[in-house]
Amino acid sequence: MSPPARTTRPEAADEELARGLVAGDEACLAAAYRRWSPLVHSLARRTLGDAREAEDVTQQVFLGVWRGRHTYHPERGHLGAWIVGITRRRIADALAARTRRLDLIASAGSLLPPADAPAALPEAALDRVLVRQELARLPSPQQRVLRLAFYEDLSQTQIAERTGWPLGTVKSHARRGLHRLRQHLEGEAYP
Repeated sequence: MSPPARTTRPEAADEELARGLVAGDEACLAAAYRRWSPLVHSLARRTLGDAREAEDVTQQVFLGVWRGRHTYHPERGHLGAWIVGITRRRIADALAARTRRLDLIASAGSLLPPADAPAALPEAALDRVLVRQELARLPSPQQRVLRLAFYEDLSQTQIAERTGWPLGTVKSHARRGLHRLRQHLEGEAYP
């Protein structure tokens, strides 16, 4: 099935597009992407304030459109409104993930000695050794992301640019690495 031809009524074309999408026509998914991705990206960019995160959300939205196409019911609302609803949920997910990442970073950071603590203290040296040891136990991609973040003070976007990895991959490695690091360090904490 090819993408619906434009008729004189845009609503009729949208209805044809929706029927084709629900039927599993990839050309209709492509047409829906061309039609609504600028809106989806704009909403995500405005809310998240980050172009790469907005790109990730846009991809997730249209993946969700394709996977959830059987749940779309035209009698409940316009296809565009359904897509905007998915967009809002994906943006909320991205914001929640951002909050979790920041909480993990804050938790991991609280396990490290303060920056103004004298380095001559034996406890500070021991803490640095323990952190390095636990960092070395992480899988290589997680180590790389955390080393770039903490030792070179790079943002996740800068890490993605340096490594050539997608931003979502960098975020996943950072989140999993911090989570493992925290578990290991809390397990080794002394009274």
